[in-house]
Amino acid sequence: MNINFTLISQALAFSIFIWFTVKFVWPPLLRAIEERQKQIADGLAAGERGKKELELASQRSSEALKEAKQRATEIITQAEKRAAEIVEEAKDNARIEGERILTAAKAEIEHEIFGAKEALRQQIANLALAGATKILRREVNAKVHADLLASIQEELK
Repeated sequence: MNINFTLISQALAFSIFIWFTVKFVWPPLLRAIEERQKQIADGLAAGERGKKELELASQRSSEALKEAKQRATEIITQAEKRAAEIVEEAKDNARIEGERILTAAKAEIEHEIFGAKEALRQQIANLALAGATKILRREVNAKVHADLLASIQEELK
């Protein structure tokens, strides 16, 4: 065995192996590597877009939260205003109702006073009539006195 022949045949086999690898194995490997690099780059770009979208969504949610808080404050303010209006309206209604009740009570009192006065007039008339009857019984001319008492009774009414 010749060492030179072995070295040359090994060099030739290695050269053929390199040519075969460069011609047939290397291009698919490079394509696979390039595709993988592209996928990684796309993934990183998508990650960056997602990060930016997350930041934008966070800002939008913050703005929406601020807007919701502001709207809630407005609603609360309107509700408090409406509650104050309702209270004032109820006070006015109560005052009007109180005045109506007071007016009705005054009218009822006046009616009762009028009735009491009428009852007193009737009692006075009855007493006067009773007194006049006693006087007439003592008098000689009952007819004249009866006419006089009737005229007095009519005047009292």
